[in-house]
Amino acid sequence: MKNYLKHIAAVFTLCFIMISCQKSVNGIKESSPEEQLIARIVPNHAESFQVELDTLLNEDWFEIISNDDKIVLRGNNGVSIASALYYYLKEYTNCQITWNGTNLNLPEILPKVEKLIHKKSPYEYRYYLNYCTFNYTMSWWDWERWEKEIDWMALHGINMPLAITGEEYVWDEVYKSYGFTDEDLHDFFSGPAYFSWFWMGNLDGWGGPLTKHWKESHRDLQLKILKRERELGMKTVLPAFTGHVPASFKKFFPNAKLKKTNWGNDFDDTYILDADDPLFAEIGKKFLETQERIYGTDHLYSADTFNENTPPSDDPEYLSNLSSKVYEGMKSADSESVWVMQGWLFYSHREFWKAPQIKGLLDPVPDDKMIILDLASEIEPVWKRTEAFYGKQWIWNMLHSFGGNISMFGRMETVASEPAKALNSPDSGKLKGIGLTMESIEQNPVLYELMTDNTWTDVPINLNEWLPKYTLDRYGQTNKDLIQAWNILVETAYNGKEIRDGAESIIVARPTFEGYRRWARTKLNYAPQDLLPAWDLFVKAIDTIEHSDGFEYDLVDLTRQVLANYALPLQQQIAYAYQANNKEAFNTYSAQFIILIEDLDRVLATRKDFLLGPWISDARHWGETDEEKALYEQNARNLITLWGNKDNRLHEYSNRQWSGLLNDFYKPRWEQFFSSVKMNWESFNQTDFDNQIKQWEWDWVISQKSFPIQASGDARTIVKELYEKYRKQIVPLTEIMKPIEYNY
Repeated sequence: MKNYLKHIAAVFTLCFIMISCQKSVNGIKESSPEEQLIARIVPNHAESFQVELDTLLNEDWFEIISNDDKIVLRGNNGVSIASALYYYLKEYTNCQITWNGTNLNLPEILPKVEKLIHKKSPYEYRYYLNYCTFNYTMSWWDWERWEKEIDWMALHGINMPLAITGEEYVWDEVYKSYGFTDEDLHDFFSGPAYFSWFWMGNLDGWGGPLTKHWKESHRDLQLKILKRERELGMKTVLPAFTGHVPASFKKFFPNAKLKKTNWGNDFDDTYILDADDPLFAEIGKKFLETQERIYGTDHLYSADTFNENTPPSDDPEYLSNLSSKVYEGMKSADSESVWVMQGWLFYSHREFWKAPQIKGLLDPVPDDKMIILDLASEIEPVWKRTEAFYGKQWIWNMLHSFGGNISMFGRMETVASEPAKALNSPDSGKLKGIGLTMESIEQNPVLYELMTDNTWTDVPINLNEWLPKYTLDRYGQTNKDLIQAWNILVETAYNGKEIRDGAESIIVARPTFEGYRRWARTKLNYAPQDLLPAWDLFVKAIDTIEHSDGFEYDLVDLTRQVLANYALPLQQQIAYAYQANNKEAFNTYSAQFIILIEDLDRVLATRKDFLLGPWISDARHWGETDEEKALYEQNARNLITLWGNKDNRLHEYSNRQWSGLLNDFYKPRWEQFFSSVKMNWESFNQTDFDNQIKQWEWDWVISQKSFPIQASGDARTIVKELYEKYRKQIVPLTEIMKPIEYNY
């Protein structure tokens, strides 16, 4: 309240000093970035809004009030103005904007705001993106798609995005300044679908080589991204040097202190320059100077020293020396630099990172010059076991959607309550923000609307009040059945218990009689039959909810989840039939399993959200030559199937339940499994089959084929059909399924 009164006083004292939202070019007024955003979001109502920028207060705030026939949106920057717009659209017109369904059914005359609305964020930073997001979702994005995402970010209050597009161009310049040639760097740069792990030092070269065209085109794309993010008031996080160098580095610097590291033996060794080597500071400085010359800077730098790699020593002094050198490298190039560190290593390798090691790594950097991303706060809040990161600034993050898998999953109660609890905890130290650090996006929109609604409040969100409003905004009308359905979803798919991330369907596993394989974790956090009442209610609402994009997405996604779950008891019946030497039952259930895959493919084809075609088409779009197009298609196919080579342990980690992939990859793979079992009924060997199918999988990866890029079929009609076909079958088979052992 004090800050608010102070703001009002300042407004009256200075007669509301306002930064003009329009520039004059040759006497013609040019729209401001904020006005341009409004025009993109609500083009037919853009003239109804008036933007007023006031940067007097050093905090993020917005106000909304009507003035004659205008709705005035006030704020301290573009993100605040966009947040004000989205608040108005949700609260006054019951609208919603998500990746998977948008409701912008506005009245011709917009409602007035009679009483001043004033909001301020208790969080200085609202962080966005994970290195992995740039590949599991964004590998092939062009400017048109990025522009939509930046608008989404602004509407949802994001002000601190990770910005690592086009970094390969910077590295190319840096190493060529030392005399490296394209041939020297040929095996260094990965293919476009693997940059996340290349940037983090996990792999070199896989999926490459990288062309000059890619480097230059994505330099230009990054310039557009950064310009738009900054003009809206976002502070971008750019990468810094952590020691990862090309294998050819030895050729130019034979005396350099290099260490080999390997990310799980599935890829070649990578090389890390020792922090004690004078070249470390030199290259780190040159990298940041080159990057700033090309991309500018907001003084925030991402650097992760041991991402999913165990350090060579647990000596706190060794770790202190390393982090000191990394920070000094940043500081030498930019005296205002702030190190933004992912805290994933403290979770993923917690057996190594005890208190002495964590303190050793963090202590050398001044507290106000480092921000720790508690990367998976909703899964395991590392801040609680590190005395809130020993005095460093930190951000509470939601890590979600591992690998880009398609699954209805999340911790809705945690996301609704824990950010505010942490904010108000006496033990939370220098908590400065909240963030989204998911591995992929464009799914589970409910979770992201909920998480970002924390931005403008310092108290927990009441789900019992939030869900009815969410359904109203999403579907354009109040429907008691759908509210009840969502309450069931919160208690089942979105309860976040027992498992770390969303369950996967046995369909996407390399075929087996087992109910579990490493990257096809089929264990659910609820009894699958408990999800069925939500399906009943959604199907019941089909004829009452009209013209709702969000409803159709949710209807298809829930149908997908129900059928994906049903695949496991059906597959186990196949296994039981084989164990009982019952060939008739084996043939019956295996045929039903193949039909189930076909039915899933058909219902998913009704939504562009679930199509393989755009993923491959967008990849090929970036190629200039046939050879380059083929390479990018191979990258796209590889990531979502084998991930690496045919023996890679990560196969299926990034599996997708997409139309096209189901019929073209998963279905024929299961058909070959069933055929092999029947041909070798008395002597079937799983290992032999695995070794045989690996080659078929790789042949699929390197093949070329186009798939539909537009949705087809009527979602409502197909869902009704599948509901009638499967609803009564699911419970009997699910209830007689024998318990399965899971090796977590």
